[in-house]
Amino acid sequence: MTARQLSLALVGCVLGGMIALASDDPQMGTWKLNEAKSKISAGAPKNSTVVYAPAGDSVKVTVDGVDGTGKPSHNEWTGKFDGKDYPVTGDPTADTRSYTKVNDKTLSLTAKKDGKVTTTGKIVVAADGKSRTVTTSGTNAEGKKTSSTAVYDKQ
Repeated sequence: MTARQLSLALVGCVLGGMIALASDDPQMGTWKLNEAKSKISAGAPKNSTVVYAPAGDSVKVTVDGVDGTGKPSHNEWTGKFDGKDYPVTGDPTADTRSYTKVNDKTLSLTAKKDGKVTTTGKIVVAADGKSRTVTTSGTNAEGKKTSSTAVYDKQ
């Protein structure tokens, strides 16, 4: 085997491993809000669809829904579940977001605007992997306190 063939084989193994790890993560996939099981306070955003997808060695989170006033919203975040702040676009209440992997089925999250924490929360995937519960508390764009427990079904 030549050096070039060996290098290509190594790259293939690494990429294959990354894809396998991402597909094993229960957070990955498309999640749709189950409004009947959710408790979202007035003035809190309502995220109707959340997608977690591999993005190289990171994760891309795409959120679509409505803001606290009922207007359509869309935001995107790409980063790692390592507790570090990464930029978020399209969220009026945050310019960075961080996720920390607590265990195989749980993430904690923190959103910040200009370095100040605006939202904290926990994301827990059910044991069967078919649903997840997102519990958050924070401050909306108008400065009002919000809290919500949103239940999502895996699509």
